[in-house]
Amino acid sequence: MRMDDERESRNVDDRRASSGGGSGLPDARTMMILWPIIRPLLRTKLGWAVIALGVVAYMAGFNPLAFMGGGSPKPVDKVKDEKEAVFIKKVLASTEDVWKKILPQYGIRYKEPVMVLYRGSTHSGCGHASAQMGPFYCPVDQKVYLDLGFFDALAKQHNAPGDFAQAYVLAHEIGHHVQNMQGILSKVQKAKQQWGGSSAKSNALQVRVELQADCYAGIWGYYAKNRFHMLEPGDMEEALNAAGSIGDDTLMKQAGRTVRPDAFTHGTSAQRVTWFKRGFETGDIRQCNTFQ
Repeated sequence: MRMDDERESRNVDDRRASSGGGSGLPDARTMMILWPIIRPLLRTKLGWAVIALGVVAYMAGFNPLAFMGGGSPKPVDKVKDEKEAVFIKKVLASTEDVWKKILPQYGIRYKEPVMVLYRGSTHSGCGHASAQMGPFYCPVDQKVYLDLGFFDALAKQHNAPGDFAQAYVLAHEIGHHVQNMQGILSKVQKAKQQWGGSSAKSNALQVRVELQADCYAGIWGYYAKNRFHMLEPGDMEEALNAAGSIGDDTLMKQAGRTVRPDAFTHGTSAQRVTWFKRGFETGDIRQCNTFQ
């Protein structure tokens, strides 16, 4: 991608230096993980001292899950990490420009989301965030959470390298923010609550949500190519490869599991490629109605 002359977004909360700590208390999930360790410490004065030191370390930014598989396992290449951070900030800026142009045409004022960059784990409005979860959008605080280490996994574990593949990942999460602005996410959540324990119905509806976000990512790609002239030869192939590499059927096969359509939450590889291409080829939000 040609991004050298593009601006960086200012809507970034960079928590990479804190490595999973923060000013708040640990969330419930973190406490559940740590409880088997904390409980015996409560029986002695030395144990209480250890807990006190742990609390101080946590507030200072130390990630207690780092020893338990919840933190980044490998040393960070700071030069590479900073280069990727600059790149993804520029991609975020381009999504801001695209959606501020499109949504007012449909009577919606685009509110720019915040992108949280972190390493290992952090806190979100939707609960605990960890690198193992992958990038996600939280509608509660309207932020996208991204551990840049995910891009290494995308390239090495899913065989989907390339800068445009990385851009696609962020554009997909921004697509969820657009859905939030449209009121789609709240409607979907209400429908899931009405269905109660029907996981099959909820999963099927979530697939439609994810495929629409893929289509919205394609719309961003349309403008990146035709308005901002950012694309280079091979970029489209990178995005399609990424979309195809993280389809539910492909991931289940890679994990040695039986492919079960009722357990899909993001759609098949073919579906993800199809909807991204629809957005990319049309640039028309009206072509992204996956709920019909």
